[in-house]
Amino acid sequence: MKYAIVGAGAMGLRYGILLQENAGVPVDFIEPTQASLDAIQAQGNKVWKSRDHEDRHLIDINIFSPEAYNGDPDVWIFFMKQMQLQDALDRLSSKFKSHQTALGAMNGMGHIEKLEKYFDQDKIIGGTAMIATVLNDYGDVDFMGKEGAGSSVYANLTQQDSETIRALEQDFQAAHLNPSITNNFMGTLLTKVFFNAVENSIATMFQSRMGELMAYDTFLEGVARPLINEAYDAAEAAGITLIESRDDMVKQVDYVSNVANPLHFPSMYQDFVKGRPTEVDYINGWIADLAEKNGLQAPNHRLVTHFVHLAEAMREFNPPVNQLLPKA
Repeated sequence: MKYAIVGAGAMGLRYGILLQENAGVPVDFIEPTQASLDAIQAQGNKVWKSRDHEDRHLIDINIFSPEAYNGDPDVWIFFMKQMQLQDALDRLSSKFKSHQTALGAMNGMGHIEKLEKYFDQDKIIGGTAMIATVLNDYGDVDFMGKEGAGSSVYANLTQQDSETIRALEQDFQAAHLNPSITNNFMGTLLTKVFFNAVENSIATMFQSRMGELMAYDTFLEGVARPLINEAYDAAEAAGITLIESRDDMVKQVDYVSNVANPLHFPSMYQDFVKGRPTEVDYINGWIADLAEKNGLQAPNHRLVTHFVHLAEAMREFNPPVNQLLPKA
């Protein structure tokens, strides 16, 4: 299939480069952020790629502004920040066709409802990826982990199997994205949201790598588990079943922090130290809203949301230190 990646940030570049290099499928990039588009075009429509801060070299890509793009992809893959998505969809709306599928693999929640305004439900796929990636600068991406590191999960909004999602699975497997397919749409999306509600938000507040959180010896039981329990309580009250248990989620936080990506700074931190708004409202804030809509309270998630926003406000007085490692 042919893919159009909307958003040439860390994850958009990683997916697109892996698809074109490993799977050998055609990929176009659409970049709504003008500064990013300008930087990549100034490099001759090339982006810098490195892995674990090594082997930095240029990769050719096809990149367009939303207005200039006239391609006809089989699948649109959206990797925008939640607060940027609506503008990108408005600018691209005249390009969407009835046979095309939209894949939303973004952090947080809120994007599926926006995609439903432009695509039929049987043409929407939700996805989550546990694949650590750093955007050093516009047009400069760093893949964290060895080739094939990380995994991803996808489900159709209709929760039914389809030829498209199976073809996508085949392409993603060839790209070394390690995909798996489920028929639990919301459970698939919320697995990543609940994980990020612990790792991303807490690491951002304390400007730490994932592994450094484990220096607090009661992090798993004293910090992670209460947040996970509140999130699962909210999901159960809403009639949503996750694809893994509460204990499995705690184990996942433990594994990612200690084994898989201990040196990784999550994407929320990357936004935070660069002075950008974070997506905490679409992660912890969304969980707190879900609880309240279903007759519960999630005070820990509401407090974390306020704390992250407080940390954002404090940047004016105490500028954060960007600890992202320099380019190789």
